This record gives sequence, structure tokens and C-alpha cells, in this order.
Amino acid sequence: MFDIRPMPEALPPEIHRAAMEAEPATIGHFRLLGFPDAGIRPLFGRVRIAGPAVTLALPAADSTLLHHAVGMLRPGDVLVIDRLGDNRHACLGGGVAYAIARAGVAAVIVDGPCADPAEIRDLGLPVWARGFSSITTRLQGIGGAMNVPVSCGGAVVAPGDLVIADEGGIVFMPRAEALAQCEQAMKLQRMEQQGLPLITPERPLGELTGASALVRARLAAA
Repeated sequence: MFDIRPMPEALPPEIHRAAMEAEPATIGHFRLLGFPDAGIRPLFGRVRIAGPAVTLALPAADSTLLHHAVGMLRPGDVLVIDRLGDNRHACLGGGVAYAIARAGVAAVIVDGPCADPAEIRDLGLPVWARGFSSITTRLQGIGGAMNVPVSCGGAVVAPGDLVIADEGGIVFMPRAEALAQCEQAMKLQRMEQQGLPLITPERPLGELTGASALVRARLAAA
């Protein structure tokens, strides 16, 4: 059975601009939800992307819905694929990646493996996945869902959520929270850059952050 729901709206420009500056690792200083596990990694090179999530849930060896969905993708979308626990079959290979790249998609994030690494690399399509597999999916027509809430590396992703991904990690967040959290991250990044020159042998990191005072207090109370 196939469940295909409407496409999410594009990101407002102000959210996209802020998201391209906010690092997932900085957002991780204050946000707990929306981070997939570290097994989902960028396959090639240093890259930073941001865009609205278009979600797919694909069962086992069936990639019928993925082939159909490629024709609905728009420039700037981030395709997030929930493989529903399958870590054996590669749903994304060279041919599908070519079609996705032609659509102008910002990136693909797969909770599972991919195939044809050289072809995907040559396309320049940013992909985050769980490595590679030579066992591919088929067109079986079993079913799947598009633009429904999915799980990606243990994180819940709803269609239209902001996706930010770089070589350090991925974060998914509801659009209503995105701008404020990106601005908070950018503020922290600026503070960090301003604070780095303050670290000296006379003023070590622990003294500046308060960590050393906390250690001394704990030792004194022991």
C-alpha cells in the first residue's frame, strides 16, 4: 500500500540563510532532540547543506516509491529516507542519484546503505548514509509512505522540518523552532571565536569556562 501526502512548503529565505551558518554541533550544546545516531555519516567530502525534509519510508527491498518520488522533488529539498530497519539493501545507487541530482535536491540522508559510490561521488550529490552495500533494492510495488513522520537514526523527522547537515553531524528540527535555534547557535559560535584568544597559559580553558572552579568546589566538599 502506498501513502503519498502533499509536499511541504519551501524554507523561507531567512531560515535557510541562518541554517547555513548554524552548525549541528553547536545546536547540540542546547538541543536534545532531532539528532540521528553517528552511524549515518557523509559519504564524501566536506559539505554543509540545509533545506526542508521530504520524507520517505521504504520497506525492505522495495524502492518503487523512491523512483516515483524523484519526479516530485524540487530544488533545495532534502530527501530523508527511513529504511524501516533494513540495513542490507541499498536503495540509492548511481542511476537514482543521477535523477535526484538533476532535480536540484540539496542532499539525501538514508538510514541505510547506498551503492555505486564512485558514480555518486562524480555527481557531486551530497549523501549521508550508513556506508555501502552491493545488494540493491527492486521495483516490487509492495508500498511505502511519502511525507509522513519517519525515523532516521532514531530521530523523528516530519515533512517540512529543517534539516542541517555537515561533516560533523545532522540535526532535524520543527520549522517553528528553527530560526530562533539557528540564531542561538550563531550567537554561541561568535562567542566561541571571540573567546579563543583569551585562552593563555596564565588563563587556561578550565578557568575561563568555570570548570576548574567546579572541580575545586567538588574536591573541597568531598
